[in-house]
Amino acid sequence: MDFEHSQKVKDLQKRLSAFMDEHIYPNEARFFREAEEVGALKVAPIIEEVKVKGKAAGLWNLFLPHSEHGAGLTNLEYAPLCEIMGRSLLAPEAFNCAAPDTGNMEVLARYGTEEQKKKWLVPLLAGEIRSCFAMTEPGVASSDATNIESSIVRDGNDYVINGRKWYATGCVDPRCKIFIFMGKTDPNNADRHKQQSMILVPRDTPGVDVQRPLPVLGFYGMPDRTGEVLFTNVRVPASNMLLGEGRGFEIAQGRLGPGRIHHCMRLIGLAERTLEAMCKRTLNRVAFGKPIAEQTVTLERIAESRIAIAQSRFLTLHAAHMMDTVGNKGAKAEIAMIKVAVPNMACKVVDWAIQAFGAAGLSNDHGIAVAYALARLLRIADGPDEVHRNQIGKLELAKYKHR
Repeated sequence: MDFEHSQKVKDLQKRLSAFMDEHIYPNEARFFREAEEVGALKVAPIIEEVKVKGKAAGLWNLFLPHSEHGAGLTNLEYAPLCEIMGRSLLAPEAFNCAAPDTGNMEVLARYGTEEQKKKWLVPLLAGEIRSCFAMTEPGVASSDATNIESSIVRDGNDYVINGRKWYATGCVDPRCKIFIFMGKTDPNNADRHKQQSMILVPRDTPGVDVQRPLPVLGFYGMPDRTGEVLFTNVRVPASNMLLGEGRGFEIAQGRLGPGRIHHCMRLIGLAERTLEAMCKRTLNRVAFGKPIAEQTVTLERIAESRIAIAQSRFLTLHAAHMMDTVGNKGAKAEIAMIKVAVPNMACKVVDWAIQAFGAAGLSNDHGIAVAYALARLLRIADGPDEVHRNQIGKLELAKYKHR
């Protein structure tokens, strides 16, 4: 399989890398400092500054395939660009390519009505507002999406929404204006995958109570702004329903496929950057009479990291190719494989980097600790390892059941 990038992609790689060198890497220390100072409920000023520059540079909405609003890149073309963005937590939003907005924009572009697109997709594409995806609940095992208990009940020309969501990405961001909410419209349907629906809930609707931000391994607002939200008798127009009642699980599957591969692409970039930091650190630190880089255990960990990153990159490129050629459903095994392999790889590489940095790796002075938080988060977000392994195992066994 030929993964040689087109000239268009090579040009975008060059432009992205130059932007990172000029505007992202020099501002990372400021980003970490400001994020800690303002907390999860406010926005670090540097974020809006780099967004203006990213938009002006024409490096905007690169994630959207086959769209008049994006660059029209395939998944395979976007993969190396997403990897570059993944090298810094500041970068994705600078190009309007950050979660959960990317997935929410894809949902609106694919399933939204013209009215819904005009009201919510247009300002999201412009980077004027942000959004939230509210699916996970504290009271049930949300790794099985059919477990969700929140209700969406038709009442005349409206729907009334009740439920509690947590680790709802984006909800505490003051720029968040719209939620995509998943709940049950038909809890008694014999088909458990047709009980759920997704509906648009404006942030300022009465009854929406963002109760608290939630940390990821102690980090608030990095790598994700997550929180807990209570929805009490929230009333929205029936026209806010996405696609139709009972289509929520279908939308979720369509949304999470691209989201999973985007996360993996970014994690490869983060792992690559972490390996670079580990190499530089160990070359310049002396222990027991020689640089740490010359210690056999260090050489072995660097070698294993290089092998694991390369394996993950090729596996992810293959999954992107499959999504482009046979669709998300046809590529479900490949998507599941990278969702297990890449976060585990990143966790291991970052863990070895922490060892190489020593005590400094436990602080966030070098961005190592938050890198581990992100990698560890993604062994749970968008489906835990166990769910994806089960799917992979079942798909593999299915090849032999009728032989």
